[in-house]
Amino acid sequence: MAQHKVGLVLEGGGMKGLFTAGVLDFFLEKNLEFGEIIGVSAGAIHAVGFLSKQKRRSLDITLRFVNDKRYCSLSSLRKTGDLFNAKFAYYEIPEKYFPFDHDTFMKSKTKVFAVATNTDTAEAEYLQIKDLRTDDIEALRASASIPMLSNDVEYRGEKYLDGGVSDSIPLKQLEADGYPKNIVVMTKSANYRKKPSKTHLAMKKRYRNCPELIERVKNRHTEYNACLDYLNKQEESGKIFVIRPSNDDTKRIEKDTAKLQKLYDEGYNTAKKLYPQLKQFLEQ
Repeated sequence: MAQHKVGLVLEGGGMKGLFTAGVLDFFLEKNLEFGEIIGVSAGAIHAVGFLSKQKRRSLDITLRFVNDKRYCSLSSLRKTGDLFNAKFAYYEIPEKYFPFDHDTFMKSKTKVFAVATNTDTAEAEYLQIKDLRTDDIEALRASASIPMLSNDVEYRGEKYLDGGVSDSIPLKQLEADGYPKNIVVMTKSANYRKKPSKTHLAMKKRYRNCPELIERVKNRHTEYNACLDYLNKQEESGKIFVIRPSNDDTKRIEKDTAKLQKLYDEGYNTAKKLYPQLKQFLEQ
């Protein structure tokens, strides 16, 4: 079922994104296609995996490497400045261990964008991913680079960090791009509301030359909750279809492979359960 007039938003959330991976693998089985996908952080990573049509690839990579020090560890953070080792995660894995299907990705007619936050302006930028054999891989990495746990990522003359800082749920951007009907895959439950964080205090020394970024992080809970309010409004009006996990038990940096497998299964089974309603939404 091709749906080129429908957009797809994929929220970030680190390992919580295994829920999204499960949803997308079900979408692959149903041959669902989209005109445009905007992903944030882990959502952007799963978006390109979806377009390569390599089912279970995201799950298999995570289960195999999540407890490997080369992939995600304090050791990597100390040695490289990145909790997720950039060289290993973004270059060695897709080239050596789980080859990425570039040909299938390049054949897709779907436009895919990764949200990244410009560290100087603190504004969201929507970076189109066209070819992961180019520096587009750095745009993807930028989207998932968590402040204080990652280095800034240089991409085409600018520096970027995690897209979730500036636009965690880029539904309005997708609508502005001409997609009034959209599917949104969340990694937080329906009851979730973001609470104030003191992260901005820890950032003051490292990002002392980026006051807008610090202020954005300080106010992130307010902006995120406003996004949730808009999301709920659009869902109630029938303009979007939202798929969410049932709870928020999984950690952003989760190491328990059983929990990660369970979260992936929940994503797959939730999409399967909701498919009759989703099909009706798409056909309206």
